[in-house]
Amino acid sequence: MSFVSVSALLAAAEKAPLWQAVLDDDCRDRGVERSESLERMNVLWRAMVRSAEEYDPARRSASGLSGGQGAKMAAAETIGGPFLRDVIATALMVGEQNACMGRIVAAPTAGASGVMPAVLLPLRRRDGLGDERMVQCLYVAAGFGQIIAARASISGAEGGCQAEIGSASAMAAAALVHARSGAPEQMAAACAMALQNVMGLVCDPVAGLVEEPCVKRNVMGAVNALACADMALAGIRSAIPCDEVIDAMSAVGRLMPDSLRETGEGGLAATGTGRKIAGGLGQEDRAGTDR
Repeated sequence: MSFVSVSALLAAAEKAPLWQAVLDDDCRDRGVERSESLERMNVLWRAMVRSAEEYDPARRSASGLSGGQGAKMAAAETIGGPFLRDVIATALMVGEQNACMGRIVAAPTAGASGVMPAVLLPLRRRDGLGDERMVQCLYVAAGFGQIIAARASISGAEGGCQAEIGSASAMAAAALVHARSGAPEQMAAACAMALQNVMGLVCDPVAGLVEEPCVKRNVMGAVNALACADMALAGIRSAIPCDEVIDAMSAVGRLMPDSLRETGEGGLAATGTGRKIAGGLGQEDRAGTDR
């Protein structure tokens, strides 16, 4: 991968659309033709669509902590109206799909798999966007996600939940800007603001499972992405350049104690109820901790 900074990605976007610059980089990096790269991304997009469409509200995770919440949200009367309800419900549905061992797209991780579909699927439905546009959005997200992975981390065990839900939210924010025909600089601003808003977010899975609070944090990541994309499209900028925000996130992750990095030993996992839940689950139920 040639892009290890957002500034380099923006420079490349001066010669071609940003999504295309990421596509071209993928072709060079893997030694494949443009058609092969596009087909691979189309496969991922179709899988992302199915991850929401195949949601079964009757299904429950092995632990019993996940299942049915997305359906409850979809049927609720909400403060934010139909579109925001759709976003929240989709994030819950895909997060539950992951917890129930359904097929999802790790974007960038399985634990954060609900964020991208939660913003892209409702937007596609509302605005009548085509699959080609959605695939372009995935390239934009991949470009920013690769830079975050290279400069910081996308692993909760390494950088806390800011590295998982935070990265997913930043990727989704940049993708949304592209979906709304924003400029590359606005994509970078959305990415930076999304990361700023969740900086320091710890990874504290109850009973060591990627369920509580992980599924609900997918909702937060999606809503954060919407807000940051809207701010960027309105002309609001991050005072700190995107690359520096990513570097700051990396530094914060290194400062986190081990108990707050996916070990299930701190935060919500260490509460009385969290420990009670963990104590009530057998070793077999906890087998899906790191995914």
